[in-house]
Amino acid sequence: MSKTKVLYVEDELFLGKIVKESLESRGFEVIMESDGGKATAAFKKAEPDICVLDVMLPNKDGFTIADEIREQNEDVPIIFLTAKTQTEDVVKGFSLGGNDYIRKPFSMEELIVRIQNALRNKTEAPKKITGDSVTMGKYTFQLNRQVLNDGKEDRKLSYRESELLKILYENRDKIIDRKDILNLLWGNDNFFNSRNLDVYITKLRGYLKEDPSLEIITIKGIGYRFVVT
Repeated sequence: MSKTKVLYVEDELFLGKIVKESLESRGFEVIMESDGGKATAAFKKAEPDICVLDVMLPNKDGFTIADEIREQNEDVPIIFLTAKTQTEDVVKGFSLGGNDYIRKPFSMEELIVRIQNALRNKTEAPKKITGDSVTMGKYTFQLNRQVLNDGKEDRKLSYRESELLKILYENRDKIIDRKDILNLLWGNDNFFNSRNLDVYITKLRGYLKEDPSLEIITIKGIGYRFVVT
């Protein structure tokens, strides 16, 4: 079985060496490039399974590299690494076709989980809700009416409760990033919106607690996974 090939572009050589060796110890094949100006050529030559791009690079930044990669390949997952925390940078990264965005400093465990998640998302077909309602466990979720029915009575959901449940269900059995949910529901991932998300997650857990086959799992430091068994 061939190894997963990672194009890793990072100009901090000490950090790059640690990350490269850590990924290789986990069974990945890593092609590392420290010069942003050479990254697109390295991508074309290596044909990697996934790209991990630092944003701040000499000669060409990660966003420009991602834009050039997307001209060659629309499907390869791209993860950005950056010390930047501005919402507009996050939005820009996703608008250029990025699949994920990790803020420095990060743990190797987080990076590996995100790489695995991006690769899994690439191979899985989307599970979009079609029609006006969907069954999840013992519940019927009527998206158009914003209603969750447990077989006995209707529970009226708020708009954000309904949209959050929709996001979790469509990404069921996969890890979905907190910041992705925050940007989708609130437009940014600031502290206050993050606390609001915690409240909504707690509410949904309460609404679904009667069915043990449904569970919203917190992946610490990353996001959530809605398990439907």
